[in-house]
Amino acid sequence: MSQTVKEVLDFVKDNDVKFVKLTFCDSFGNIKNISIIADELQNAFEKGISFEAYSIGGFVDPAESDLLLYPDASTIQLLPWRPQHGSVVRFFCKIRRTDGRDFDGDGRGLLAAAQTKLAQMGLSCLIGSDCEFYLFKRDSDGAPTAEPQDQAGYLDVAPFDKGENVRRDICLTLERMGIKPISSHHERGPGQNEICFKVNDALMAADDLLTFKTVVKAVANMNGLHASFMPKPLKNEIGSGLHINLSLIKAGDNLFAPTHLSNSKEAESFVAGILARAKEMAVFLNPTINSYERLENNEDIEAYNKIAWSYLNGRQLIRIKRDGLAKMQLRSADPSCNPYIAYALLLFAGAEGIEKGLKLGRETDMDSLCQEESLPEDLMSAIIAAENSDFISRYVPSKTLSKFFEYKRSEYENYSLSKDKDEFVRRLYFNKI
Repeated sequence: MSQTVKEVLDFVKDNDVKFVKLTFCDSFGNIKNISIIADELQNAFEKGISFEAYSIGGFVDPAESDLLLYPDASTIQLLPWRPQHGSVVRFFCKIRRTDGRDFDGDGRGLLAAAQTKLAQMGLSCLIGSDCEFYLFKRDSDGAPTAEPQDQAGYLDVAPFDKGENVRRDICLTLERMGIKPISSHHERGPGQNEICFKVNDALMAADDLLTFKTVVKAVANMNGLHASFMPKPLKNEIGSGLHINLSLIKAGDNLFAPTHLSNSKEAESFVAGILARAKEMAVFLNPTINSYERLENNEDIEAYNKIAWSYLNGRQLIRIKRDGLAKMQLRSADPSCNPYIAYALLLFAGAEGIEKGLKLGRETDMDSLCQEESLPEDLMSAIIAAENSDFISRYVPSKTLSKFFEYKRSEYENYSLSKDKDEFVRRLYFNKI
């Protein structure tokens, strides 16, 4: 038993922990967990905890055996909104087969492999997320409604902004869980909010995003509200994006910093690699029908779908920012994605760009945007682009891909056959994302 595991078991005992949540993510970005009593935690570390894997979207066929969850000791977190006596802790987990092999459909494992690839090139990547969400009122029975919490706009203050107290509670809860918020504010849409938090290494950043979504939903619920990360929950209002900030580190230096960027072919090629594979990756960064309702709105400056980049222009796929922690910011993604798969593909694409020595094309200004190539126009187009991609098939396991595409095709076909498409989309995503 490693010292880390021993420290965790001692912590659990000393802090009167009674329940342990073993958390993971299915192929489609949905957060899943099993709760065990604290006395079973040592067994979980040593032998894993079994679950019916065929019941998890995109994992295995019914004829295949169960899978096992092994808690990652380094990810232990107390859940602050649960009782102090009889506390609850949460772990993110590694997923393995019953014969001890790593489960190749585990997105967390895929992201770890992407980090290893970069490390072999002498590089690492820090990732931070700016995540938007809507807060909606609940009815007298507690069911979510389509009525936003307020009618405030960008950076408004109380009393117009009714989300201040909820955002404060979210930020305080995140801090207690070791995630440092940087800023929070009311966004452009009615009831829309954004919270940005500190960068982390890629794997921990994906864990942080899932923690963030869990905290937002829990705190909203405690305040009698429903939080939705649906990409475009209100048809005539701005959508919610997930702006992914990546900083490329070599020998302790950030290659996106102004002192390095103009001389860093690696940073330029990293961005060029992501742009080159943007269309093929879209179904994993924007995996829902509703994602493309957000992207198709060219008036939505948070969702521009042109495959272009700029230093200053915010209406493009990638913006390279040189203030603060210098970074490239991908603006097209949305919160419905599986962050492990999304981040992994971004790292693999950037690494490929460096390996091939891809050159970054000209910076795009507003007047030339109409000439640029666009992301897929709908979910089916995105599926086809990924199915035909040698890049995607090289990194995402074939069985995971086939199940993912099968599920998403069925989702789109059912949507196409529905009479009330708006209601179909709302029923599919509003309460689940």
